[in-house]
Amino acid sequence: MRALLSVYDKTGVIELAKGLVALDIEIISSGGTSRALADAGIEHREVAEVTGSPEMLDGRVKTLHPAIHGGILADRSKPEHLADIARHGIETIDLVVCNLYPFSSDPSIELIDVGGPTMVRAAAKNHDSVAVVTDPADYAVVLGELQQSGAISSETRRRLARAAFAHTAAYDAAIVEWFDHVDATEDSSDGLPATIAINLERAAELRYGENPHQVGARYRRVGDTSGFWDHMVQHGGRELSYLNLFDAEAAWLLVHELLALGGADAATVIVKHANPCGAAIDATLSASYERAFDADPMSAFGGIVAFSGNVDLALAQAVVGHPLADVLIAPSIDDDAIALFGAKRKNMRALVAPVPIPDKITFRQISGGFLVQERDTFKSPPSTWTVATERQPTAEELADAELAWRVCARTTSNAIVLAKSGQIVGVGCGQQNRVDAAGLALRKADGRATLGAAASDAFFPFRDGLDACADSGVSVVVQPGGSLNDDKVIEAANERGIVMLMTGERHFRH
Repeated sequence: MRALLSVYDKTGVIELAKGLVALDIEIISSGGTSRALADAGIEHREVAEVTGSPEMLDGRVKTLHPAIHGGILADRSKPEHLADIARHGIETIDLVVCNLYPFSSDPSIELIDVGGPTMVRAAAKNHDSVAVVTDPADYAVVLGELQQSGAISSETRRRLARAAFAHTAAYDAAIVEWFDHVDATEDSSDGLPATIAINLERAAELRYGENPHQVGARYRRVGDTSGFWDHMVQHGGRELSYLNLFDAEAAWLLVHELLALGGADAATVIVKHANPCGAAIDATLSASYERAFDADPMSAFGGIVAFSGNVDLALAQAVVGHPLADVLIAPSIDDDAIALFGAKRKNMRALVAPVPIPDKITFRQISGGFLVQERDTFKSPPSTWTVATERQPTAEELADAELAWRVCARTTSNAIVLAKSGQIVGVGCGQQNRVDAAGLALRKADGRATLGAAASDAFFPFRDGLDACADSGVSVVVQPGGSLNDDKVIEAANERGIVMLMTGERHFRH
């Protein structure tokens, strides 16, 4: 029996090789793996010795040879295959251990491996006769079966073959993504690529999906641990579910967006069913939390609370003094705060996570494919907004308008958001018309929006939506503009003494 070892990730390869030698399995190797085996005193043959050809072209060609691939690809059930390799003096290779350079960590043309993927695919294709191992985590399984029965079972070989094809598919996807990035940079084009290669690996099993009868899991791009979820630490509570992640992601992204607002020293966001039900900025985290909670205490029950800063014991005491939150997420949590949550909020998950880095494009599945778009960002800052009405906004009105606008953009359409003095006081979302959305926001505000701001994620098609916002007592309204009836809506705003700001930028969210 012969094994070919050629790995970038050398974790456990010395121990594996020692185990193979103990079983009288001949080892073939090359390059860095061969040097590592030699340094460990492990007897093996170099690939060049087997092929009779030296490495060439700076190592680009070493395993690409019939003596290697004939030994891997020969179908042992076909006499003609065995006769072919015998005629050419080729010996079979029964085990291929190979993993590839993590291309995405340092991409370049020179790091596009050719021989490695070819060996892996060849062995996986011929898995009826050959076992291929691409993950060091499988070394113990393979070695165990060889020690126990002298062979690797067909079930294991098939599983390993599937993992091998996933390994090369992820590698190719990383290369395609790199080409797309390079082309987009050089072309400075705003278009999306003609193809998108996505290869995912299961990163975590979830308690369940959107509903308890649905299985759920979190996947990530293979080998990509740049997302904050891979660095999140959970304290307390049960395993996370699909909606826990979905809602916590929305809250965590929004709380960091609010920190970009002028005068935002601290921010708190409370999300329920992917929509903000409370949000506030203030001089202290405790003050922002109290104001975010007061925006809609009923909806905050069972919601997701995101803090922009450290959760200390005093803030933790405020949290446990309110109705239960399902998830709390913050950049850090003091030990005594964690202890308090463990004693008073056993079912609440307290998550510590790094700053999120949003993906540049987003995907949504439809029948037979995906809808793909660039992520919705704020491309029109307040300095570019136009004042469409007779009256100019005060500094306080402009600050409230920007807060309402930011939160409204992350609220399900149709959406109206009311804000006053750094606090969201009313949210109307997910309505089929803007008047109903304004009515919901007005009812939740309950008089607290007086002299505050209203934001609409899209233009007002008629003045009735503007009138509904005005009924809440706001003194400024921010909206994209662009309706055929803009003049009538502006006239209504002037009539009611309201400042009308036009952003020129719509923020639908479905």
